[in-house]
This record gives sequence, structure tokens and C-alpha cells, in this order.
Amino acid sequence: MPNSPAQAPDPNEQQTGRIQEYIHSPIKQKILYKRTLLIVIMSQIFGGAGLAAGVTVGALLAQDMLGGDRYAGIPAALLTLGSAAAAFFVGRLSDQFGRRIGLGTGFLLGGVGAIIVIYAAVSNSVILLFLGLLLNGAGNATNLQARYAGTDLAKPKQRATAISMAMVATTFGAVAGPNLVNVMGNVAGSFGVPTLAGPFILATVAYLLAGFIFFAFLRPDPFLVAKAIVKQEADHEKHNHSTQTTEKPLTEKMSTIAKRGIIVGTTVMVLTQMVMVAIMTMTPVHMQHHGHGLQEIGLVISIHIGAMYLPSLVTGVLVDKLGRTTMSVTSGVILLSAGLLAAVAPGDSLAVLIIALALLGLGWNLGLISGTAMIVDATHPATRAKTQGTIDVLVGLSGAAGGALSGMVVAQSSYATLSLAGGRLALALVPVMIWYLKKNARAS
Repeated sequence: MPNSPAQAPDPNEQQTGRIQEYIHSPIKQKILYKRTLLIVIMSQIFGGAGLAAGVTVGALLAQDMLGGDRYAGIPAALLTLGSAAAAFFVGRLSDQFGRRIGLGTGFLLGGVGAIIVIYAAVSNSVILLFLGLLLNGAGNATNLQARYAGTDLAKPKQRATAISMAMVATTFGAVAGPNLVNVMGNVAGSFGVPTLAGPFILATVAYLLAGFIFFAFLRPDPFLVAKAIVKQEADHEKHNHSTQTTEKPLTEKMSTIAKRGIIVGTTVMVLTQMVMVAIMTMTPVHMQHHGHGLQEIGLVISIHIGAMYLPSLVTGVLVDKLGRTTMSVTSGVILLSAGLLAAVAPGDSLAVLIIALALLGLGWNLGLISGTAMIVDATHPATRAKTQGTIDVLVGLSGAAGGALSGMVVAQSSYATLSLAGGRLALALVPVMIWYLKKNARAS
């Protein structure tokens, strides 16, 4: 009989074999941790550029196609609603198949959504616009979920710093994006595409490149390695029967504290997201009403997005050093300041609006990193990706609510009313943190 052809290696077996190499080698784990951070940073530079498109011109595009301020908050609502749905989907994919598949697929969907938005603008189809914005939100969700990838192999005192490094990388693309509004508008016009759809051309390329980076380079998958390490540790513990009885009360206590940490971490991210999206969404419309052009709007939004991400390297270290609760309270106070300043800012004062939106971004940054670190601290690696995805759904829904309500509040009242309401809501973080500290003090 002729020799049978050699069988192609099974990719799953190869992946499992590579993961096993890392379980027993702390040195390899450290190398993979650093390599993962580098890959996340590369992808986030492109992801940030994609994120900026919908934030900068989404409301203006809807206003142009639908007419009136009442519907100007719909794009932000759709982007964040799509982000919420995608967060659930990406979380489940990551839990089942690892970060590489989950994050790569999420960015791919975001790029497809941007293409649909461009076609909707060309064909003046509101239905396609809504569909495209929903799918484009997947890129936004993935951009946020990528921050978790850097924490999978991080030590407890490295987690907030790892999150911050991913967010700093987002700054480069996120700040460049709004400042390219006019350039991309000219590019779009040369192809017969409406000017306001130009930034979505940038979003298409950026999200697809971010997805490619994860698909091509995130091997072995850090989340799968972390799960394998925890599984091995659990197997070893099963053989140690002597400590099971004494550890049970301690395990139950730790479980209660962990659940409380998940609840409080989620609350921090939900409140900060709702406040930030609501005020940010209506700022371009508010500025346009007071005679500011696209270039000035792009400048304000780019500084706002820069403040959302650029301080991360410092704030991440502060969260690790000073604690999650301290920085969460600081987040609430800064967001209150942003709301007050935006409310009293003269409509024609570019400088005051820049300061208000910069504070809004900084407050969101502190809340997101503090809340995320709480979640990572409180979750078990075996279920971490699924839990993170579910929590980001709530964060996305809160942003959708903030975006949808913002247009209605401004239409019925004013931008100042919206800003003041947002600031007051953010201040609720203070009593939440006081409650959290008291409960933990009683449990210890």
C-alpha cells in the first residue's frame, strides 16, 4: 500500500501545546504579558482613530439627515446600544475562544458598520444609517474590552497600570481622528460622498487594521493561558483535603466581598459613562448653534478624547497606589466640576468649553480605570471574560440612555440644564464609595 499522506497538524492541538509551555514557566508568562501589552497598544492606536468618527460627526450627520436637535442624540444612543450588544457578544466569544477571536471579530464588525454608514450617507437612507451605527458600536465596545486583555496575566498591583497603558495608546488615534474631520471630509467629497461621512472612511480602515493585529499576532492567547494556570492550581488544591474545612468560612466571606466589588465597580463605570456620553453628545450641536465650525468642534472633541485616554498612564499608577475607592470619589468630583463649568460657559467661549470637556474626559478616565480594576480584582479568571462582557453591556446601555436623553433634555430645556444634571449624577459616586468602605470594614 502507498504511504498515506501526512496529516496536517490540528491548530487546536498546537494552541493547547503552546499554552502548556507557559503554565510552568513564570519567565514565559512575564514575556507573554509584555508581548500582549505591546499587541494591545498597537491595536488601540488604530482602534482609537475608529472610535473618534462617530463621536465627532455622528450627531451632526443625524441632524443633517433627520432634521432638528431632537434626534441629534440618536447616533450616540445607537453607537452605545450597539456597543452594549457587542460587549456581550465579544465577552462570550472571548470566554469560549480567547481574546484573539473575540476582539478580532469585534473590530471587524465595527469596520463593516462604518462602511454601511458611508453607504447610508450616499443613499440618504436613515434605516441604513441606524444599522451602520449599531454595528459601528461594536468597534467602540471592542476598543474598551481590549483593555482587559492586558490584565489577564498581570499581577494584582499591575492591573490598573496595564489597563492604563492600553488606554494611553488609544489616545494617539482618538486625538488624531477628530482633527482629521476636514481632511477626511475632502477625501469623501472627492469620491462623491457627503462630507460628514468622511470620518467613517477613516473608521473603516482603522477598525479593520485593529482586528487584523489581534487575529495575526495574539498567539498564544493570554486569556487561555491564564485560565489554564488557574485550572492547574485548582487541580492541585483538590488533593489537599486537610484545609477544606477551615477554608470554607473564609471562602464564603471572600465571595461576598467579591460580589460587592463587582456591583460597586459596575456602578462606577455606569455612572461615569452615562454622564460623559450625555454631555459629550450635545457639545458639538451646542457649539454649532453658537457659530463654531467643524474645525473648532473637532478641536474640542479631540482634546476631550485626549483627556479620556492620555492621562491613563498616570491615573493607572494612582489607582494602583492610592486605591480604587479614592480615585472613584475623585472621578465624581471632577465630573461635577466639568458639568458646572459646561453649564456656565458662554456659548462663544472656545477656551472654557475646552476646559470643561477636558475635565469631563479626565473624570471618565478615572472612573473607568478604577471601576475596571475593581472588576478584575473581584472576578475569577475562569469566568472573567464572560463577566466583563456582561458588565460592559450595562455600561453601554447607560451610555445609550445618556445619549438618547441628552437631545431631548436640550430640546426641552438647555445645554446648561443637561450639564448640571450630569454633574449632580456623577456626585452619587461619593455615597456609593462610603457604603462600600463601611461594608468591607464590617466584613474584615
